[in-house]
Amino acid sequence: MSAFSTPALAVAFVLGVVTTAYAVTGQFNNQCSWGLANHQHVKTDCTINSTYKGSTYCFGSQEAQTNFMKSPDENLVKAQAFYKSEPKG
Repeated sequence: MSAFSTPALAVAFVLGVVTTAYAVTGQFNNQCSWGLANHQHVKTDCTINSTYKGSTYCFGSQEAQTNFMKSPDENLVKAQAFYKSEPKG
């Protein structure tokens, strides 16, 4: 391994560990926002997320994110209504 690539690998490794340790926290207790808009509870690790109007929203899949972001205001109203109507506990 060359002298240049060893430090580069070390930096990449450290950045990977730091990125993994920093978990994203989203609205709705990290549930999939598209799922909630469709009356489903889908827990996520918030790996797939979007920031909209200053808040982070999590998604269970890339497809869910794409569908939600087609009409975010409308879907957000649906997700909020379903989330608030469900018992917590």
